[in-house]
Amino acid sequence: MGLPPQPRSAVKAIPLSDYKTPFTDYSRWRLKDDHGRQTWHYLSVEEAKKWKQSTADKYFLGLDTEQPDLPPPKTPLDVAKNGLEFFSKLQLPGGNWACDYSGPMFQLAGFVMCWYATETPFPEAWASEMIRYLCNRAHPEDGGWGLHTEGETSVFGTTINYTTLRLLGMEPDHPVATKARQTLHKLGGALGVPHWGKAWLAMIGCFEWEGMNPIPPELWLLPEWLPLHPYRWWIHTRAVYLPMSYIWSKRYSRPLNPLTRALRTELFTQPYSSIPFAAHRNTVAAADIYHPHTTILNIFNTVCTFWGKYLLPTRLKTWAEEYAYSLVVREDENTLYVNLGPVNNPLQMLCRYIAEGADSPAVKGHLDRLEDYLWVNEDGMLMNGTNGVQIWDTSFAIQAMVECGFSQDPKYRKMLTAAHEFLDDQQISEDISDAVQKCYRQKRKGAWAFSTRDQGYTVSDCTAEALKAVVQLQSLSKFPSLVSTQRMRDAVDVLLSLRNPSGGFASYENVRGTKLLEWFNAAEVFGRIMIEYEYPECTTAVITALVYFRKVDTSYRSEEVERTIKRAVDWIRTVQRADGSWEGSWGICFSYAMMFALESLSLVGENYSNSESVRRACAFLVGKQMTDGGWGESYMSCVKGTWIDHERSQVVNTAWCLIALMNAGYDGREVLQRGIDLLKSRQQANGEWLQEGIEGVFNRSCMITYPNYKFIFPIKAMGMFAKQFGNEKLWS
Repeated sequence: MGLPPQPRSAVKAIPLSDYKTPFTDYSRWRLKDDHGRQTWHYLSVEEAKKWKQSTADKYFLGLDTEQPDLPPPKTPLDVAKNGLEFFSKLQLPGGNWACDYSGPMFQLAGFVMCWYATETPFPEAWASEMIRYLCNRAHPEDGGWGLHTEGETSVFGTTINYTTLRLLGMEPDHPVATKARQTLHKLGGALGVPHWGKAWLAMIGCFEWEGMNPIPPELWLLPEWLPLHPYRWWIHTRAVYLPMSYIWSKRYSRPLNPLTRALRTELFTQPYSSIPFAAHRNTVAAADIYHPHTTILNIFNTVCTFWGKYLLPTRLKTWAEEYAYSLVVREDENTLYVNLGPVNNPLQMLCRYIAEGADSPAVKGHLDRLEDYLWVNEDGMLMNGTNGVQIWDTSFAIQAMVECGFSQDPKYRKMLTAAHEFLDDQQISEDISDAVQKCYRQKRKGAWAFSTRDQGYTVSDCTAEALKAVVQLQSLSKFPSLVSTQRMRDAVDVLLSLRNPSGGFASYENVRGTKLLEWFNAAEVFGRIMIEYEYPECTTAVITALVYFRKVDTSYRSEEVERTIKRAVDWIRTVQRADGSWEGSWGICFSYAMMFALESLSLVGENYSNSESVRRACAFLVGKQMTDGGWGESYMSCVKGTWIDHERSQVVNTAWCLIALMNAGYDGREVLQRGIDLLKSRQQANGEWLQEGIEGVFNRSCMITYPNYKFIFPIKAMGMFAKQFGNEKLWS
């Protein structure tokens, strides 16, 4: 079942005395926001005096925000206003909101190992804080790490994070290192590390390349009509294995030095020279495996290993490497070195280093842009799951304020105007170039990405939620039409281009491959990783956006829009479970998906009074309400595919369930008010809600945080309750 959740506020920082590296003074860290690009800076004493820390800086770093107590709320909108009073202080100068988008415990390790493989000196302030973060996130019972912060200790997590601590400067006799190493050896040592871990270790010279299964770049030379061609893979899988295949083919490892020689003795339970690495390609610790190897994958790996060792012509190998590298270069150019995410970005940098050297503009561009992924909180420095959540969270923040009616209040107009201008600025405006098309990218003119325009990847629900937020604001008299009708049409073009034959919508692209490609899932620790899938959250977000768009433009592609909405609604009905629920894939879990599903159904006229499907959904949610009036869903719901109660109710799950029920038109006021009471009871005197359990997920097994959700969705729930039942005095 995993470890019990460890909210940030409950994690004690490692004492200064436990470090041989100096603790960095958090009062000298500052977050610089260049209209969406967020980078942390550690300043000298004199610089810190000139650049005063903002409330947001203090909050993110776990320092006292010094925000005053607010008048005790008496009505739902009082609660919402108090929450917004605090949340507004976290808005950055660019108009957007930020947060530590953390949770996975492999991103920082991959970054550090790839950086180390380039032989580039590591910034001392970063090293100190990264050590601090990893120490704070080690499980207190055994000193190991899991796949994510709330996951059980694993060989993968412990191997790569122990290695990271050593690369950053921790000595092997440090108590944290000693405890982690003992746990790793009890688990069998690093031979059982999954595929990605083997690759990262090989890049620094601590694993032999013949000990991992092949990643042949020749796959990129296959005809595109073949079902196995990488262009059919899910974009995150494709983006990771592209640079990894180039590095694997080159068999690049950093030359050995005293540190990596020492690591060779520390990571394994037998002498490194005695290990027959080729015999351990399929050795993975049983507890680490979420998606076991299929027989077909094992046969494929055997054939590819034989092919590469005995049959691969040198000219074909060179051609494949050159073509793969050309795609690496295009990925950098198309994203201004931001890249898709924190796993492929360091791998891309290492490719450019291998091909062009440490002094190349490309490597320097990567070294600069990798800072976008780094985040500092009270536990230390971590690596975010993307270069931020800027567009996604800002869109939801706008929607919550509109729902409460705050968009008409002059007090909040400056904040909303800045958020509006941010979304206006971040819409992708350029056409797809030939280079983008050769990278198998989706149409993007008119889209919004998850984080920033620079990152530049179309995402269906990010485009949909941003479009909805823009339409909501621009429908109000106080807000100008920054996003023109034509640009809204461009967004609709993107959404319509993402339609799948089933009627459902995936995340970044259309579904290009068959589910049989999961037979070739080599990552072992993730599920549903090989292709795009249609998701209830993405599909319902698109429905909602298209319905809102029709309110401002009834003529544009009207028949297609209508047909798309109808087919998407039909798909939503088909994936509803017999118990009335929808399973989420990007949040935890059923409560998340049901919030989206019931909103979209309400917008096409289906509600509690006229739809049996909606009534079943409401019955499911009401049946999950806890005795304190709230809802709490464990991250294990995502892993197991069935609702599993959290050990206590959660603010975010409660808000999602309330929003779902109110969107459905559920009229059980007592049920709803008990949930509203729970949200109010958890609010602090200064208006904030504290961090609780983890909120997000990807690929079923890996959890990720969305800290702004605890503000956005309770505020929205309060506004909806006030709208449905009146803003009555509920509390004295």
